[in-house]
Amino acid sequence: MSSPSTTPGPASDEEIPAYLQALGIPGLADVHVHFLPEPMLIKVWDFFDRASSEYGREWPIRYRFDEDTRLALIRGMGVTAIPALTYPHKPGMAVWLNEWCAEFARRVPDGIHCATLYPEPGVGEYVARAVAEGARLFKMHVQVGVFAPDDPLLDPAWELLSDARIPVVIHAGSGPVEGPYTGPDRVEAVLRRHPDLTLVIAHLGMPEYDRFADLAERFPNVYLDTTMAATDFTERTAPMPPGYVERLGALADKVVLGSDFPNIPYEYAHQLFGLARLGLGDEWMRKVLWHNGRALLERAGA
Repeated sequence: MSSPSTTPGPASDEEIPAYLQALGIPGLADVHVHFLPEPMLIKVWDFFDRASSEYGREWPIRYRFDEDTRLALIRGMGVTAIPALTYPHKPGMAVWLNEWCAEFARRVPDGIHCATLYPEPGVGEYVARAVAEGARLFKMHVQVGVFAPDDPLLDPAWELLSDARIPVVIHAGSGPVEGPYTGPDRVEAVLRRHPDLTLVIAHLGMPEYDRFADLAERFPNVYLDTTMAATDFTERTAPMPPGYVERLGALADKVVLGSDFPNIPYEYAHQLFGLARLGLGDEWMRKVLWHNGRALLERAGA
């Protein structure tokens, strides 16, 4: 049986518009983009500058520019609705991060109103407030926050987000470094309590690719985002396991584009190039790059 036709992915950022035109899609629906308060972003970049000691390899930030430049670049790549994913690493941060996200959405016309959460007293109340104010995409980072996603403190927030059908991009895989609460087991525990919750598993859940794909197959509103997957950078340290590409093909309606812009050590185009060279076909690419992400955000009202 022949493989589906796949248009070669773009070799550079400048080639992205022509590539999207060749696919016949109006843009990119990237659900995993970071815009952060400036002091926090500088600290994040400083952390990646020390990546050789933290991760055992260099991690040069490709898009280390001011906010206006980064916005112009991501728009030029075809992203039509821009997330501003933030995440707290300790109690007491989520509220002011959510206030910053609301302000970002007010001043950036094509920005998605995002929010975050942390297991702490009052999380249900401030998540409800963020949703009432218009938040339509949430982010959780289990590794950075060093907390359990199945912490009972989070249950009121999970219930509210489940009822509102608002997606949560959750970094719970054990890459690039395993944490005490990373991995699929605690995410599965959350889903057993809230089976209709919309979770977007960041980075395809790497390196536990197959275990997180199991959750996408079992639960109706679990999706996988492609962030950093299929790139040369990732395949050197966390390669996809045998048979996994075929699973991604079968999960065509539950895979969405993610990039980690601007905190990536290669051109944005390489994410698209890596996905295209999986050879799953142009229709799969159209779904992943545009249709699935747009449907997910539109369902939440974004």
